[in-house]
Amino acid sequence: MKTIERKTYLDRLKSLRSTPDIKVITGMRRAGKSFLMNCYIEWLRMNEKANIIYVDLTLLENTALKNHIALNQYVESHYQENTNNYLFIDEVQLCPNFEWTINSLHVSRRYDIYIAGSNAFLLSSDLATLFTGRYIELRVFPFSFSEYCAYYDEDTDIQKQLERYVVEGGLAGSYVYSSTADKMTYLQQIFTTIIERDLSQKYKIADSEAITRVAEFLMDNISNTTSANNVANELVRQNLAINHVSARNYLKYLTNAFVFEKVNRYDMRGRKILLSLEKYYLTDLGLRYALLGMRNMDWGRAYENIVCIELMRRGYQVYIGKLYQKEVDFVAMRGGEKIYIQVSDDISSATTLSRELEPLTKIRDAYPKYLIAHTRHVVYDYQGIKIYDLAMWLYNG
Repeated sequence: MKTIERKTYLDRLKSLRSTPDIKVITGMRRAGKSFLMNCYIEWLRMNEKANIIYVDLTLLENTALKNHIALNQYVESHYQENTNNYLFIDEVQLCPNFEWTINSLHVSRRYDIYIAGSNAFLLSSDLATLFTGRYIELRVFPFSFSEYCAYYDEDTDIQKQLERYVVEGGLAGSYVYSSTADKMTYLQQIFTTIIERDLSQKYKIADSEAITRVAEFLMDNISNTTSANNVANELVRQNLAINHVSARNYLKYLTNAFVFEKVNRYDMRGRKILLSLEKYYLTDLGLRYALLGMRNMDWGRAYENIVCIELMRRGYQVYIGKLYQKEVDFVAMRGGEKIYIQVSDDISSATTLSRELEPLTKIRDAYPKYLIAHTRHVVYDYQGIKIYDLAMWLYNG
């Protein structure tokens, strides 16, 4: 399988080297967490004379280490004096009570600790409870569009690349298959594993049909405001026995497993987050087309989904902007930076262009305003609003 260096994530790990925190690599299944860990280990071996302790708990040879006391003893027996000791544990959740060992080793202050594991067992919401010491979470997303283009570097037409990326997505394990059917089967199996093994095991879900149907509903309604009530009502209409409490729980589980990202609305006048009628975006669009095909295909909504995830990948906090009766697709914040963004498919007609620009023109502050669309032109300025071609914006970063 061809590989590419995921420089952004690798640079982040390098910057955290020797800090006293527990580094926790999280992300959806098959997003590349283990690969990233191994790339970082190789970089360390090439650049530093250090003691590297690596444990992959999926290997049969490490079966005895699926006991937190045995794991602790193994690590301590491999400690070396007078050098930097790095500890890497992959699929750490396979060891019950692993957090006891990690916390004990962390307290000793003798190890630089990195762990990765199943998305359902290293949830962002659980980390503070699991680890009594300091930790830093490094979220790994599936391949970005620029990474996709780097993988398929023989094709330099980024517009054609984008058409394929929207359907294939960024879960690179599917790229080794030459046929579309095999690619889709691979993605379907990832989704099934997340539902039937990760989530069903953690949350004791006896029947996976309901949560699967909730996921399909969200995939079909990308960029639409959503609530547990309207999810439940629609599925009841489809003869599925589900109530709003169960629907709310399933929405939470799917976001916990990094399958979807919940984006809240932001009142731009009152400068406050609104905790109702949020939107859900799919972390990797390839799953949508693997499960639903081209049903209810809407390229504009697909592009909006890609832009949302790309903003998160670049480190922005993302919200849906509400200004009077108008809606701005995204308000993206990062430190003191703020950007207002509209996303569209085709703005070649004056009517469509005017409609897409209108919410941005109503904003009175001086923060940058972008319209990102399928223009196939270089960036240009229209009444102070920068208009970007989607493929170029995704590719150039």
